[in-house]
Amino acid sequence: MTGAVPDSLIPYDEIVQEALRAVVGRVLGSVAATQALPGAHHFYITFKTHAPGVDIPQRLIERFPDEMTIVLQHRFWDLKVDGEKFSVGLSFNQVPAMLNIPFSAITGFHDPAVNFELRFQAQEGPDGPEPHDEAENDGAVTVKPVDDGSNVVSVDFKRKK
Repeated sequence: MTGAVPDSLIPYDEIVQEALRAVVGRVLGSVAATQALPGAHHFYITFKTHAPGVDIPQRLIERFPDEMTIVLQHRFWDLKVDGEKFSVGLSFNQVPAMLNIPFSAITGFHDPAVNFELRFQAQEGPDGPEPHDEAENDGAVTVKPVDDGSNVVSVDFKRKK
């Protein structure tokens, strides 16, 4: 017996990634129903700007050619969610923009109010995505991290060979 793990014929990695992205959709859907965030909750959502189905203004693609992080906190409007994507209005340097983002393009979701975080496997090279600057969409951000690290979920499906 060699101890080698056989390759799975079931795409577990993809199934889990899809299920975790559905968590993001469900959370955003509950916010869309009221168009307001409950309590101190707010979200940092990171996504691939060139992923299929992403529709954002060209000026944002030029500024964030690979990956971008948006903040849903004080100033957002027209949040709409369906089974595949969400759209939201945000302001960048006092210029309004509508963003359409499929859940498959999301690489990270973070709610600092309760220190909840999901990270998704990037569909890129072996070293993952390049570092990026956060978007500077308008609105103050107050982050009070929880020190105990609870409610943090990190998913890494790198296969050992």
